[in-house]
Amino acid sequence: MKKLNICVLFGGVSPEHEVSLRSAESVMNHLDPEKYNIYPVGITKEGNWILFGGKDYSELPTGSWRDHPGNRTAAISPIRGQGLLSFEGDNVVRERIDVVFPVLHGENGEDGSVQGLLQLAGIPYVGCHVAASAACMDKCMTKLIAGLTGVRQADWELVTREQLQSKPEAVLDRVEARFSYPVFVKSAGTGSSVGVSKARGREALLAALENAVRFDRKVLVEEFINGREVEVAVLGNGTPAASVCGEIDSGAEFYDYETKYITDTSTLYIPARISEQAAEEVRQAAVKVYQAMGCSGLARVDFFVGFQDEQMVFNEINTLPGFTSISMYPKLFEASGIPYAELLDRLISFAMEARYGM
Repeated sequence: MKKLNICVLFGGVSPEHEVSLRSAESVMNHLDPEKYNIYPVGITKEGNWILFGGKDYSELPTGSWRDHPGNRTAAISPIRGQGLLSFEGDNVVRERIDVVFPVLHGENGEDGSVQGLLQLAGIPYVGCHVAASAACMDKCMTKLIAGLTGVRQADWELVTREQLQSKPEAVLDRVEARFSYPVFVKSAGTGSSVGVSKARGREALLAALENAVRFDRKVLVEEFINGREVEVAVLGNGTPAASVCGEIDSGAEFYDYETKYITDTSTLYIPARISEQAAEEVRQAAVKVYQAMGCSGLARVDFFVGFQDEQMVFNEINTLPGFTSISMYPKLFEASGIPYAELLDRLISFAMEARYGM
């Protein structure tokens, strides 16, 4: 069987750069070398593209990958048929790429930007295509589209940076007239809980809004939902499948960026500690939201499930969830009978299947 040439993109100009390095390390360590020729391409925080010349992927999380002597400047050409270009002095080396796995979290990687480049280049890629990536990355767009499915979601209010800067007191009055404390404040265009805060009063609300507008000009204020944090992994194109449900006990005020990736206070429960009926409702809702958003390949869909009444509330969708050794997405499918390496094979297969629409 002929090996596929797979380019794994990692890093990126994003607040989630470091997490991407850890995800990519895990992905490349699980790709079967009998099936794939791997071309690891890292994007620095400054936006430089580097074809990593080493074979030890543990160099990624430490940052030492940037200084490997075998590195070459690289680029994916938007011209169809050129593939991956790397540069040795005055010479250009061209590699045919069969599929790209953009292990890029957050902005400039998960928001449709890289997907647009790959679409122009005519190279199949793992994950959602341009429109779905952009819509899922924008929490306002997600709210509007998911709201059409009939799946319940937390009530929300949009605040813009311009409104906050020009009339902060009016913004606070408007939010307080609509919600009781506590409330959640989220930047609209970031992932993995970047720019998310929980506010218990007016002063904290102002601080949370000022923090959130640092990351995006649009900010969501959401009602507080008291429930378990339940996540579902979804896989596939036209007929997607949902994994078992998993639950996160953050061990903190809420499941923020630090709790996800830096501290070890959170505990994962697979399956989630909810009834079989509630789990099935969550799984069905996850597929419904996934399809409404136009997703393909993969996504993780997050919910709250009430502690007592088990009422389900959609929270958000993530089109390139973490793939680190502790990440929920691969763990959920492992618990569903699909081990990590096979999961990667399936994702690549779905990417190749979707190429016929490119």
